Amino acid sequence: MQKVILKRLLQLIPTLLIVVTLTFVATRVIPGDPVAALLGEQYDASKVDELKAELGLSGSIPQQFLDYLVGILHGDFGDSYYFKTSAMSMIQERLPNTLILSVTSLVIAIIIGMILGIVSAKHQSGTLDYVLTILSLFGVSAPVFWVAIMMVLLFSVTLGWLPSFGMASIAQDGFATFLRHLILPCACLSVIPMGTFTRITRSSMIEALGSDSIRALRARGVSERSVVWKHALKNALPPILTVIGMQFAGCFAGAVLTENIFAWPGMGTMISSAIENRDYALIQATVLVVALAFVVINLITDVLYMVINPKVALDAENGGM
Repeated sequence: MQKVILKRLLQLIPTLLIVVTLTFVATRVIPGDPVAALLGEQYDASKVDELKAELGLSGSIPQQFLDYLVGILHGDFGDSYYFKTSAMSMIQERLPNTLILSVTSLVIAIIIGMILGIVSAKHQSGTLDYVLTILSLFGVSAPVFWVAIMMVLLFSVTLGWLPSFGMASIAQDGFATFLRHLILPCACLSVIPMGTFTRITRSSMIEALGSDSIRALRARGVSERSVVWKHALKNALPPILTVIGMQFAGCFAGAVLTENIFAWPGMGTMISSAIENRDYALIQATVLVVALAFVVINLITDVLYMVINPKVALDAENGGM
């Protein structure tokens, strides 16, 4: 397993290099000029060259890319053009807010989705199974922005139970107020992964419950509760774990839209502002951090998969993975 983990860590280098290159190219080809965004529409032409030199945009594109790579190797990810501060310090400030939203949504989706999937599998082909299957299909298919709008209309506008925007501080506003602001964006962001986990868990549990080992346990008189929640669920976990990495990436990506809808001060609202202002340094640093987070989460998922199923680790060491 250690060899596999080391191999995956070494694969981080070319992956992140590709991400850095593609992000750099993308920022240069999108319409708009950061200098014009900073100076305004009616700017003094004499200040253009001075500002370009200040922002590091006066050199050729290859020279800018080389300077950017050298800066990354020295731990310098550049300064935000618009906010006039270190891009990494802004990310460190906003990343915890996005992680709170994404991780909480993912945990809710895993717990509720797995429970619904197990219940659906236990009542296979029954009325409850059909109802839960339809609900999971709705969850997978429903657009995030539509779910957000419906939730705001119902719980904020009509019922007035929950705030529709902003984030509260636990220290200043209290945990209850913080939780009230968290409920709507979390519920919105967890709908799609919840439907996915319900479907994956149902399929895996149906297969596990139909296996010979489970039939043998039932023949030995093991309680149905133990058969389902202990033995069958353990056998059904590997496919579920595989999906967790992808769903975390989906929650992180969905947070960009969700944060803008609910005015949640996280990475999503920050990168939207960076794109609007053509803030190259902030865009590049944000995408790099997000890509690194995705790769690390996928690595952790693979390790957990190998712990649960050692045969996968053995196949990987032999070149099968």
